[in-house]
Amino acid sequence: MDIYFLGTGAGMPAKLRNVTSIALKLLEERSAIWLFDAGEATQHQILHTSLKPRRIEKIFITHLHGDHIYGLPGLLSSRSFQGGESEVTVYGPKGIKQYLEISLSVSQTYLKYPLRIVEIEGGIIFEDEQFTVEARLLEHGIPSYGYRIVEKDRAGTLLADKLIEAGVQPGPIFRKIKNGESVTLEDGRTIVPTDFLGPEQKGRVVTILGDTRYCQNAISLAADADLLVHEATFSKGEEKLAFDYFHSTTHQAASVAKQAGSKQLCITHISSRYDRNAWRELVSEAQEIFVNTDIAEDFKEITIPLK
Repeated sequence: MDIYFLGTGAGMPAKLRNVTSIALKLLEERSAIWLFDAGEATQHQILHTSLKPRRIEKIFITHLHGDHIYGLPGLLSSRSFQGGESEVTVYGPKGIKQYLEISLSVSQTYLKYPLRIVEIEGGIIFEDEQFTVEARLLEHGIPSYGYRIVEKDRAGTLLADKLIEAGVQPGPIFRKIKNGESVTLEDGRTIVPTDFLGPEQKGRVVTILGDTRYCQNAISLAADADLLVHEATFSKGEEKLAFDYFHSTTHQAASVAKQAGSKQLCITHISSRYDRNAWRELVSEAQEIFVNTDIAEDFKEITIPLK
């Protein structure tokens, strides 16, 4: 599980930072990529990486401001030409369906794969045997959501050597034990999975927030997260400006991480008013409140290790 930043700027593209897009790489977990927002030129950013658009399985849109969605129609269109045949599901606020349908219709774009569009209102918006995704409304000028991605706990590692010592040969019984099923052998013995599996692996939690003021829902979504990605459009001391523009400062992002008990914070959505020399100062400001803070940059990758 890795976070890969494709765009980390605020408002409009800049030389050092493109507008927002974040890839959650789940290649080992499900051979897939989940994308969070798709600002203008997201597909161009992808060209500079090893990411394959055909692996994009889900796209989560935080809100409908242009710097978070203008790259979406082009990306969906190009995916057809890049070998994408599997279904893509787009989640987003009310209006995302109309935006995409009109964009694709007017441009006479034909997709070679099924496209499903889900307009969300909060709560658990996706769940399967591996993951749950929760969305909550944040505080922005238009409806803006944060997403909490929770990996479900995994069964422990199969203790194959111990099974062989017990007289069980590799094959179907191994698979049943790995899946948590008890097995009765021909000699009458019952093999119980807990005796032949290592400790359960705890699932990881990643929280990715849309544009927002400092708010309680951000803290709730980030509770005990292994990684919190939080906007910090402005530096400390600019709280009034941040409030007026429905954004957050470095100190506010760090306060969310601290109150939520997050393990790591990465600040993003950085205003172009701050040049490369100022980025270190933005990190230092956040670290005054939450030490384990980093700053996102285009093409930066963060690995979330197994626990």
